[in-house]
Amino acid sequence: MEFGLAKEKFAEGDFSRAGALFRKTVDEHPNADIAPEALYWAGVSKYKASGDPAALGETAAAFQSLYTDSVWAKKASVWRQ
Repeated sequence: MEFGLAKEKFAEGDFSRAGALFRKTVDEHPNADIAPEALYWAGVSKYKASGDPAALGETAAAFQSLYTDSVWAKKASVWRQ
């Protein structure tokens, strides 16, 4: 449920709220199939809310220990510093 609402908030440009909801999805459902995508979008939302590219680097670093074989880890790998 949080993931769907997070996507809606992201589309509306409410990146802070979207990021919190994506993060909640990862924290509360770490083994769900949607968790890697939620982690990716949490990082993008944090970047969009703050304008700080470090948020993307942090997300890439998180993927080095979480969901390493997911397509979302591959997409985030371009943000590694």
